[in-house]
Amino acid sequence: MQRVHSIKPIANRHAEVLILGSMPGPRSLAAGEYYAHPQNAFWRIAAELLRFDPAFPYAKRVRALKAARIAVWDVLHSCVREGALDTRIESDSQIPNDFREFFCVHGRITHVFFNGAKAEACFKQHVLPEIERDSLTYVRLPSTSPANASLSFARKLRAWRAILRPNHALSGMARKR
Repeated sequence: MQRVHSIKPIANRHAEVLILGSMPGPRSLAAGEYYAHPQNAFWRIAAELLRFDPAFPYAKRVRALKAARIAVWDVLHSCVREGALDTRIESDSQIPNDFREFFCVHGRITHVFFNGAKAEACFKQHVLPEIERDSLTYVRLPSTSPANASLSFARKLRAWRAILRPNHALSGMARKR
């Protein structure tokens, strides 16, 4: 198995919402683009919520996220993983991204949404004890990965609407640190 490294975040200084995955899959890493697997629902969901064509070129989809004040990154900077599944990430190989610096640069972020359980677990284990931002709200959303086939696209989309209204009650999902 080999060590894989995350890609640069999608973010600008106006970001208020941060969406975190665990580690991009092989297709995303090869393309240098988040959620490049054609069956991953992330871009379809983002397109539906932000009203753009999911077939837009990557750069245009990224601009739509930034215009909506949404940042995207991964909890892990690097790890050892065979294949694409989060379950194949070797736990003792995980090195987190530098969130202390990220939150200093992106000080307007108030809500962190996890794209699935693995991203949340990695953040709680590696990042939460190290950061000093008590004002963040954390919400786990259903993974957009094709491996999460137990939920329909409609149910995922319904849950992901939370990123558009992060300050409203989130049906009991929100947790303050």
